[in-house]
Amino acid sequence: MPKVLVHRIGEEHEPVAVIEDFAPQPDLLRQDALTRSFTAGERHYPGVKAAVPDDYLSRQWPVLAPILKQVFGACGRVAVLETSYALVTTAPDLLTLEQRLPHVDALEPGQLALIHYLVPGGSGGTAFYRHRSTGFETVDRARSAEYFQRLNHDLRQHGQPQPEYLNGSTPIFEQIGRFDGQYNRALVYRGRMLHSGAIDAGQRLSADPSAGRLTVTGFFKAD
Repeated sequence: MPKVLVHRIGEEHEPVAVIEDFAPQPDLLRQDALTRSFTAGERHYPGVKAAVPDDYLSRQWPVLAPILKQVFGACGRVAVLETSYALVTTAPDLLTLEQRLPHVDALEPGQLALIHYLVPGGSGGTAFYRHRSTGFETVDRARSAEYFQRLNHDLRQHGQPQPEYLNGSTPIFEQIGRFDGQYNRALVYRGRMLHSGAIDAGQRLSADPSAGRLTVTGFFKAD
């Protein structure tokens, strides 16, 4: 049975729901991923994505729905914006600037994100950050102008980050929480939280679902 623990992150106390044993048969999802065609990801994702089974969310909805309501206040309709398999494949020296920094998934209210880890034995997970010069741990539409202005100033002052995956605190960002990518663990969090994949140095970045950092990512809009 899935187990849920809610963590409050940083000084803004944003919730991150951690769900253990999320899917009843995760091995079948890995087998299914082997049959899918992966293409370049969007949203600055450093890798490739593919469709998930049509019933993926309906199978998980009895677990997800109470979390979305009780933890994130989603009392009305929840629209599914995207759900897909994802594999991180981009070599560190090919990362764009945006891919070397924490990011938010959306500036609009009500946006939620899911990541479901599907690597046996675990893999690098997801980390959350505070922007040092503003103190922001979340960025919404009201904060975005100040945030990006200060971020550009920080990059001029400190220089751009090295061509590598972000993994820990830097002169510009402080890591305020990290969750490892344990097999069949899922995280749910608000899209406005500053976060980044925690890709360990030396981790194999394969486009083969049986060997690479396989996850399911999902994005939702809650009324």
